[in-house]
Amino acid sequence: MTTAFINRIATAVPPHDVHNAFIAFATGMLPEGTVRNLFRRMARLSAIEHRYSFVQPVATEDGVWKDVEQVYEPGSFPATARRMKFFESFAPQLARKALDKLALSAEERETVTHVIVTSCTGLYAPGLDFEVVNHLGLNTTVERTMIGFMGCYAGINALKSAHHIVRSVPEARVLVLNLELCSLHFQETQELEQVLSFLVFADGCAASLVSAEPKGLAIDSFLAVQIPHTSHLITWRIGELGFDMHLSGQVPGEIGGALKQSGSQVTRGKDPLELDLWAVHPGGRSILDAVEKGLALAPDALADSRSVLARFGNMSSATVMFVLREIIEHAQSGQQGCAMSFGPGLTAETMLFHAA
Repeated sequence: MTTAFINRIATAVPPHDVHNAFIAFATGMLPEGTVRNLFRRMARLSAIEHRYSFVQPVATEDGVWKDVEQVYEPGSFPATARRMKFFESFAPQLARKALDKLALSAEERETVTHVIVTSCTGLYAPGLDFEVVNHLGLNTTVERTMIGFMGCYAGINALKSAHHIVRSVPEARVLVLNLELCSLHFQETQELEQVLSFLVFADGCAASLVSAEPKGLAIDSFLAVQIPHTSHLITWRIGELGFDMHLSGQVPGEIGGALKQSGSQVTRGKDPLELDLWAVHPGGRSILDAVEKGLALAPDALADSRSVLARFGNMSSATVMFVLREIIEHAQSGQQGCAMSFGPGLTAETMLFHAA
């Protein structure tokens, strides 16, 4: 049976670091007193230092943060149609940045047979799949697949699709693009739980090449694990003023409890401590803490995930690919690992792999 390999990964983020500006802006939205103080405390504990966006923040003379594009004006946050116009303008720019960093040779471009794109933060047609084909000058007969609205675990699902393609057609070379502009869906609200969910999300893009060429990370197997009675904890719907995210504070506890009970299912019967490499989607500090505790991992097991969270935040489907890129850089031949992302359902999409 043919083995599929993630040969290499390139990542890119927009130019503007908005984390501190967001904290200042969001603090001003919340009621003074306990709620505002609690938000400040949670921001300090978030373990995030930087998040990036195409929305460029600036401070006015009176110290109030605004953005150059005037996307988020208090009292007049944009409707969904305007947000999608921003996505159609900014998303191709970020895609081209990641694709250029992937540095495909002319020969590699000629041999790409499939393009898979994931995004849950914007859509238009002809879409990002055509942007990939046109920017790289790929053969117009390449097979294109768009995976939309799956949320943070779509990156694993894209690799699952690429894995099936390569196993079915060993000469296939699959280009995967994971692109999210989460910052386009910030909502004007005084609900603390909702503002805290915005505190972790950011924009980012990953481009990767998957083929049967034995280099990079070898894909071993996939498994989706759904936690019963939790479908209401993460929801993502298209609203009048952007896409409406609900991310319950109960999610980390449910993940930790499920992993404690059935962690061996995720690792296919292996002791988690036997695995050398962990690419856990950093949905937030509490998510990583829950995984570490639930699987009884060593304190440094999730170092790559924590590093990505600190430097980039949660970029939805692209984030686990950022972590896998870190792992490709330092993995030693034969080391075994597990990738894991969480999303609506509540579901964990998992992938076992080893370094080629």
